[in-house]
Amino acid sequence: MTGVIKKTISSLLTVLVVSCLVFLAFSIIPGDPAVAKLGTQATPEKLDALRESMGLNKPLFVRFISWIGGVIKGDFGTSYSYSMPVASLIKGKLPVTIILTLYSFVLMILLSVFAAIYAARREGRVLDKIIQIITQVIMSVPPFFGGILITLIFGLGLHLFAPGGYISYDVNMPKFLGYMFWPALAIALPKGAMAFSLLYTGLVTEKKKDYARTAYSRGNSTGDVFYKHLLKNACIPVVTFFGMALADMIAGSIVIEQVFGIPGLGRILLTSIQNRDYPVVEAIIVCIAVLVIVSNLLVDILYRVIDPRTADSDK
Repeated sequence: MTGVIKKTISSLLTVLVVSCLVFLAFSIIPGDPAVAKLGTQATPEKLDALRESMGLNKPLFVRFISWIGGVIKGDFGTSYSYSMPVASLIKGKLPVTIILTLYSFVLMILLSVFAAIYAARREGRVLDKIIQIITQVIMSVPPFFGGILITLIFGLGLHLFAPGGYISYDVNMPKFLGYMFWPALAIALPKGAMAFSLLYTGLVTEKKKDYARTAYSRGNSTGDVFYKHLLKNACIPVVTFFGMALADMIAGSIVIEQVFGIPGLGRILLTSIQNRDYPVVEAIIVCIAVLVIVSNLLVDILYRVIDPRTADSDK
């Protein structure tokens, strides 16, 4: 419990540091949001008036204190381009990205775990070797390219879904999940192939250890030994990988959203970067950072549940 509390405090401090770095980074990079909004033909008077209304003429320290105070309250300021609260702007986009990430994560776990168990129990057979070759190929395909292939094959070729035919979750949830399956699959496949390789290697290694042979000699069934002992021990390093993969999926989903035309955080992030709409960009980056940190915290807690020795080492 002490370790979890320390990890939670560390995570909160990390969020604070990330927020500070994000604000400072976008405060010192070249570019003028006022010019981006009014254009280069605007008069100096209009540009100065707009900077004043945006609060850009205030000292950096004053703007930082104001911004960090707002972040703590959940207020990320007002969008330069849309002239509306940033929180309201991204509120409808954030659930889409979160659902896509979780969808991908669940698919990754299901595909990798079942494939690894199936292959490990048939080690050395032809089908085992075929599965390993396929996973090696999938592992080398970037998610965005996999998304393009899925669109061409399953969308335009087999007509299993309509590319660009996104339906919002608040309009029709079943159709929303049906469409989101394909981008989630594009994200899940490469990570799932990596998780398969890691879990498969762990299972094969555990099968050859003395405790496994002892368990078999005592009359335990193959299934009992495999699922109650081998799988649990082999999963310990895989859980760490799952945490890293989940964090990577959060960022990767932003790219995939562009491939499948999904109105999540990715589209508005790219548009805001082009328009130098820094409050929106800062808010999205902070949200992504929070999601990554929370996912790592949850995985760390799960790791301690699976392997109690980790918790004991904190005492």
